[in-house]
Amino acid sequence: KRASAWRITAVLPYYCYARQDRKDKPRVPISAKLVADLLETAGASRALTLDLHAPQIQGYFDVPVDHLYGSPVLVEHFRHMKLPNLTVVSPDAGGVERARFFAKKLDAPLAIVDKRRVDVDVSEVMNLIGDVRRRSALIVDDIIDTAGTLVKTAEALAREGATQVYAACPHAVLSGPAVERIAKSIITEVVATDSVPLSEAGKKMGKIKVLSVADLLARGIRSIHEETSISELFI
Repeated sequence: KRASAWRITAVLPYYCYARQDRKDKPRVPISAKLVADLLETAGASRALTLDLHAPQIQGYFDVPVDHLYGSPVLVEHFRHMKLPNLTVVSPDAGGVERARFFAKKLDAPLAIVDKRRVDVDVSEVMNLIGDVRRRSALIVDDIIDTAGTLVKTAEALAREGATQVYAACPHAVLSGPAVERIAKSIITEVVATDSVPLSEAGKKMGKIKVLSVADLLARGIRSIHEETSISELFI
């Protein structure tokens, strides 16, 4: 900005604080909006990001935002795997649209896990909507943080008769006990993109496969700076 750059594009493979996108409790900050304001104040005239937790975050910016998706990269990987009797599973109602995209592209049925908390101090009860008995299950989510929900979902699927459980997500944050939980779980493999660098513990664990989205982001950057259409990169 100080060097009089004509345009500054902020490339954000992982948009931090994206889950703090609304005020759902008293005195809770909307940090996703703050990050957008900070980027614009610093001089960003455009943003390029990948798999926002909530697409509405684009509205927090007063500059153009190009929102790309890593789903095609993940879908292509599982298409080549040719898992037998595959069912795509959304771990909650909010992720149904994302899971439906996978199910359509992989020509597989869709199942949904309904999470309910029976009381304040009583753990969640998971009910499955759909059939996974004697089938391979693919859990699709946008972020794996502590992996608590992921592991509980996998256990619920196993109880319902799933023969093997896989997981796919664009952002493998893997904070706290996540790596240990995945290592001890029944999950066969977690497939993620390299939007967040994988820790050494994650690399050594052996259950996590990382796919690159560098080509996708590079094509987006080229389209922006050559001022050509970027729409072909959108889902």
